[in-house]
Amino acid sequence: MKTYKTYMILFFVMIAWGLNVAATKILVSNFQPVTITGIRVLTAGLTVFLLLFLIKKVRWLTKKEFWYVFVASLFNVVAHHYYLSIGLTGTTATNAGLITGTSPLLTTILAILFIGAPLTILRAIGLLIGFTGVSFIVLEGGEVTGVSFGDAYVLLSVLTQAISFILIKRVAHTLDPRLMTGYMMVIGSLFLIVIGLFQEPNGFAGVVENSTVSLWLIYFASACIATAVGHMLYNEAIGKIGASEASIFINLNPFFALVGGFLFLNEQIGFQHILGFLFIITGVLLGSGAVEEIRARRLRRKDAA
Repeated sequence: MKTYKTYMILFFVMIAWGLNVAATKILVSNFQPVTITGIRVLTAGLTVFLLLFLIKKVRWLTKKEFWYVFVASLFNVVAHHYYLSIGLTGTTATNAGLITGTSPLLTTILAILFIGAPLTILRAIGLLIGFTGVSFIVLEGGEVTGVSFGDAYVLLSVLTQAISFILIKRVAHTLDPRLMTGYMMVIGSLFLIVIGLFQEPNGFAGVVENSTVSLWLIYFASACIATAVGHMLYNEAIGKIGASEASIFINLNPFFALVGGFLFLNEQIGFQHILGFLFIITGVLLGSGAVEEIRARRLRRKDAA
């Protein structure tokens, strides 16, 4: 029953994350992208600390932990959210949602290159299938010239996030991932706000001038529910059912991003989106090693029985 509840929680987290792509697209289309992103991530980080304070999980970082978290925040929050916010101004939420679904594949490649993770035949096939799916989305008519700057920035945002995951693994064994998330969000958001002050001098004035009740509702839903609570619940689920089983649910994220773009932004879902989605799902399941690890875990359970 506990596992079933965890699965249900992960399902609703994926709904929130998928719809959050459309929410972010709306926000960066109505406000200066870097400024609103910095404020939104800061709100999310403070929400995380508030929730952790209530359950008495807040503590200061050690010097070693701080430097890992600091560097990880530069990739996971500053670079990732910067490129994503800029990218969403030049592409659709549908494309962005599908491209961000390749995060486990890029993380696998970096793990193979830098921490010695094994490259099996099944993983290699998965990587090839997954990036074939990306090509269906970002290329128009099969030509490289069809890649929009928005798609390129979103892909770059996924790459920088994948780099941060490698750094996070170095310190995750001593630091609660939920607390790490809160620190990264607060540290990274401050950098984003400073960047916004230089790149978008009228960013804060635009937030005041363009504010509406509906936009603020979207803002708080994105910051507090999808980003803050969503990441906390996902990290907690990893501790209960394992990273491999939890990562399988990430495949639902691009699907709900498609739904969000269609329902809230009137974006059209084409054949290339469906085909790309199916390829990316298959690629992530094989390329991330999730299928292999779950199969090995089941064999161990049989042997133990």
